[in-house]
Amino acid sequence: MNEKETTKLSKFLSLVLRHQPEKIGIVLDENGWTDIDLLLQKSAQSGVVFDLDQLQHVVDTNPKQRFAIHESGAKIRTNQGHSVAVNLGYAPQMPPDVLYHGTAETALASIAATGLEKRKRHHVHLSHDTETAMKVGMRHGKAVVLTIRAKEMYEAGFVFYKSDNGVWLVDHVPVEYIGGI
Repeated sequence: MNEKETTKLSKFLSLVLRHQPEKIGIVLDENGWTDIDLLLQKSAQSGVVFDLDQLQHVVDTNPKQRFAIHESGAKIRTNQGHSVAVNLGYAPQMPPDVLYHGTAETALASIAATGLEKRKRHHVHLSHDTETAMKVGMRHGKAVVLTIRAKEMYEAGFVFYKSDNGVWLVDHVPVEYIGGI
């Protein structure tokens, strides 16, 4: 697969495994997993044809490590970012002192008013480094990296999770814990 085909398949998988499984007639279990054989079949019936090797290539080469194949080898899911109801089964963890959030400059007024909100997603996504946060922010316009005082939040009772691909997750980040607005 070339890079363009890999990106196209990755975007398709993100759509059906995070937001619209019904688009191709698959169902995600309570933990976000779906059967790989069924995914291949239903995708082909919907006009998106790929095989197991191509699927594995997307999983292995995705720079954000967005996808996970179950240890059984029979199921796949995305590691976070769902807008459909799933329980990813991550255990609460103590975060580092500081985490980062990349966003667009145009979002700063809203963030200054309400903090970081999960909106239609299950969690707010935070990065462990500024480079990753900057890349995330650049997807939405002129990027800004906000500094999140994660340890202070944790000590105040906020619950943090760390996804399999290293993204930190929290329900909300109040304004008082955000630097850089």
